[in-house]
Amino acid sequence: MKTTETSPAGTAEPLPHVVKTDLPGAKPKRRKRGDGRVLNVFSHGMLVLWAFMVVMPLLWAVMTSFKDDNAIFSSPWSLPDRLHFENWSRAWGQAHMSDYFLNTVLVVAGSLAGTLLLGSMAAYVLARFDFPGNRFVYFLFIGGMSFPIMLALVPLFYVMNNIQLLNTIHGLILVYIAYSLPFTVFFLTAFFRTLPTSVAEAALIDGASHTRTFFQVMLPMAKPGLISVGIFNFLGQWNQYMLPTVLNTEQENKVLSQGLVQLAVSQGYKGDWSGLFAGLVMAMLPVLAAYIVFQRQVVAGLTAGALK
Repeated sequence: MKTTETSPAGTAEPLPHVVKTDLPGAKPKRRKRGDGRVLNVFSHGMLVLWAFMVVMPLLWAVMTSFKDDNAIFSSPWSLPDRLHFENWSRAWGQAHMSDYFLNTVLVVAGSLAGTLLLGSMAAYVLARFDFPGNRFVYFLFIGGMSFPIMLALVPLFYVMNNIQLLNTIHGLILVYIAYSLPFTVFFLTAFFRTLPTSVAEAALIDGASHTRTFFQVMLPMAKPGLISVGIFNFLGQWNQYMLPTVLNTEQENKVLSQGLVQLAVSQGYKGDWSGLFAGLVMAMLPVLAAYIVFQRQVVAGLTAGALK
């Protein structure tokens, strides 16, 4: 509808069309909040349920490690009458969990350092330099992720035996490094591609070599990605059971996963369940502590590529 208004000169000038979206007296439309609230309650409920399912077994294992064997079977869900610290001392000393723990720390520390160093160097070259065969080498690493380790156990056993690395700590470290490199290179290659190239170019212009640029400029910038992939490798290597079972059969070189199985099997009908739960918690605590300390860095590393 057109409306007119009389101008000061007495002439009638048409005004622009006035478009009314609502009829007179109609109430403005409001968004329905019911659907959003239902979805929000459902999602939060699922998160609470998932947290309960994850946390309760951990708390139950810790609680059981302070009980005696009779209380474990007679009242498995009740709190311990007192804290039986002798379970921990018995598992640490008599069950040789201290030796297994030390061997695991040596193997994981060496393999984690080697994996991050070699993986970051390979990923930096694949992400920053164009050369013939770049994509081929990259897809070889990707193919290593899809290769099942079960198929490599028998030939790996004979190879390690031929080079005199079977039943040795340093041999197990090398196997862990080779096992973890494909995922590390895949993860860090994508991360290095998100870093700005101007910083590396400025360092090269200033006279820094490629090695110095990598270790002093690019590697510190990739710290969130290194922490993220380091946590994933730490979890996988700390809980590894199949590789040490096949390649590490000497008693003095066994790791925690082998020690827990031996502690459970060697008791026979005289099962030391309280000591077993104490050893289980000993093996579990370093993993939980590492994730709790570095959880922010893990999230930052996983989301860095999306925020660039």
